[in-house]
Formats: sequence, structure tokens, C-alpha cells
Amino acid sequence: MSFGSLVLVINCGSSSLKFSLIPSDSGAPVLSGLAERLGLDNASMTLKNSHGQKTTVALSEASHVCALKVLFRELAERQWLPAVQAIGHRVAHGGNEFKQSVRLTPEVIEKIRALSALAPLHNPANLTGIEAAIALLPQVPQVAVFDTAFHQTLPAAAYTYAIPLEYQQRYQVRRYGFHGTSHRYIAGEALTMLDLDPADHGILIAHLGNGSSVCAVQNGRSVDTSMGMTPLEGLVMGTRCGDLDFGAAAHIATCTGQSIDALYKMVNNQSGLLGLSGLSSDCRTLQEARGQGDARATLAIDVMVHRLARHLGAHLTSLKRLDALIFTGGIGENSALIRELTLARLGVLGLKLDAQKNHHTCGGRTGIISLPDSPRVVVIPTNEEKMIALDAVAICAAQTVN
Repeated sequence: MSFGSLVLVINCGSSSLKFSLIPSDSGAPVLSGLAERLGLDNASMTLKNSHGQKTTVALSEASHVCALKVLFRELAERQWLPAVQAIGHRVAHGGNEFKQSVRLTPEVIEKIRALSALAPLHNPANLTGIEAAIALLPQVPQVAVFDTAFHQTLPAAAYTYAIPLEYQQRYQVRRYGFHGTSHRYIAGEALTMLDLDPADHGILIAHLGNGSSVCAVQNGRSVDTSMGMTPLEGLVMGTRCGDLDFGAAAHIATCTGQSIDALYKMVNNQSGLLGLSGLSSDCRTLQEARGQGDARATLAIDVMVHRLARHLGAHLTSLKRLDALIFTGGIGENSALIRELTLARLGVLGLKLDAQKNHHTCGGRTGIISLPDSPRVVVIPTNEEKMIALDAVAICAAQTVN
């Protein structure tokens, strides 16, 4: 199999590296995979081809550089490496600096490094993948695509915290929002699928997964979103608590003697569905336990749904009209139960669910799941990798022309 042009998409975490190899004219990856346990024992990489066949390769060194070397070796053996014309990197936080995707240069890399103070769990890991890829393939143009960029259109009223303004001015303490690549992709898909007027429409997007956020999109622009300065604010997530009264955190610190760092770890890694259920951060596991009468699993899902419905209702006030509510992400695309429970709480908005369509719209299916006399409720699978690949191709092509 040969291709004229391929784009490699890299999403680098602190102990993992996800990738997709995508033809520049198609959203279907020819190869994708995940390197896990980087920095730990027994690191490995799993590769999946376009037919769904998987291969697992042990890594001789538990590092991002080793993972990329193995990946590039695999691409070379398949004679695909020469066809890689661009590499797109997902970067969590672009701060105020980056309002769109950009070509990576030494100056851009240093700005991303400086923004690590705003995303200490994410940006340093992203940089590890960027620097390793540049070292191994310095001749290939590489692009940074920022999770926060889509939300740079938020008005000041939506992004400003009600604390002394000097903290925003001196330390960039404000709301930024995340999942921007997913929200931007869904906003574009909805425009075509629902035949919306580009200059006059409003949609609510619920991106639900291990990390979750709501976004209000007016005429293709993000005008409000549930995540804040970090991905912690907003909805109940797999292990993140979402909205929390700071007074409650201060009280916990007083009672337990825990440090700020310990509390930060607790609200990020030990809370959310996991903390409530005491069982799992996986919504599928909790749905099964709920069906068997597990009280804590039931409470975890009820709290998650309550918070989701409340945020959707609040975000509606940032729109001038509502053309559609869209569910996406692993939970949003596959959990008919979460959609059903959420819609049951949103009847005041006139939203009505078609139970049969809802039940059958799972597993990557796209479809309208509302009744005819309701504002449209839609399921659209997200494709962040495709969005990153398109950005990488567009930016490289534009700079080649210039």
C-alpha cells in the first residue's frame, strides 16, 4: 500500500504516547497505536492497522524517544516514512499566546515551555513528544494544535474569574477551556449535517469521556465552556471532581493537614466517578453496577448527570438560539443511559428523547435521537486526530506557498 502524502498525529502524555497515521486527503488512519507505561517497567507499544489487526511491541527503553524510534522503524519497514509530510502535535495549553495552530519553531517551543506553569500535568509531556519527534525527523515540518485555541473567542465576561483582576493581568489566571479540537470538529460537522445557517445558529456540545466539558457555540465560535484555567473545572469526570467550593478544599486541608499538592492530586486523580463510587472511573463499569443495585455507583451517575444537565442549562444562556444539543466523546457517543437520564432533566428546555433512536445510536453511529417536536438532539462521533491532521496540512501548505 502506498500513499502520496501522510500526516502523523501525536498526542503525548506523561507516561503514554498515542499516534495516528492519516492520509492527507482522508480521515481514516492507516495505522494507529498507543505506547504505554513510559518511564515504568514493561513499557510496550500496540499498533493497529486499518483492518483492526493489532501488534504489540516491547520497548527496550521506557522512554518517549524509544517509542518514537520504534514507530518510525515500523513506518520505514512499511515504506511509509518517506510519505510523512507533516507531524501534528496535540498541545494542552496555549494560554493567551496561541489563538490557532502554529508551525513549531524554537521560539514557539519556548513559549509552550513557559506555559507549562498553567498546565504542569500536560504541557511538559507534550513537549517531550515534540522534542523527540523533531530530533528524530528534523526535516519534517511539525505543527502544534492547542486544546485551548478554539475558546480564545470567549468574551471577557465568560473567561474572567471574580478575584482581584491583578491575578489575571500578572499571572494569566483566567478561564481558558479545553477539548477545543473536539468542539471545533463537532461544530463543523453539525453545520453540514443539520444544514445550519453559518451566520445564525447556536449549538450546545457535550464532550463526555474520562475528561468532559460542555461548550456553547454561536455561529461557529466558542462563547462559553465549562472547563477553566485547567481541565479540572466544570463537569464530574472519571477521576476529576469538577466544580468544587474552594471553602470545602480549605476545610479538608484544615481537618486532614494535607498540603496544596496533596489536595490537587486528590481532586484530579482520586475524585469524580472513582471517588464517588469507590469502584471505578469507567462509566461502563458503573452502569453495570447501577443495574445490579449498587448504591454508590448509582449515586456517582446521578451526580454526574445532575452536574451535566445543570451546565447545559447554564450554557444555554450564552446562546441567542438553540438549534441542537450534540453528544460526543466516548460516553456521549456510546452511553444511551447517560443521554436518557440527562434529557429527562432538560424537559424544561423542550427537549424530548426518542427512546428507540437513542438506544440504537451507539458504537460510532451518527444520528438524531430526539422527537420531531423537540429541538434536535444529536449524536456525532468526534475525530480530533482528523482535525489535527487537517491543521498540520493547511499550515504547512500555506507556509510552502509563502
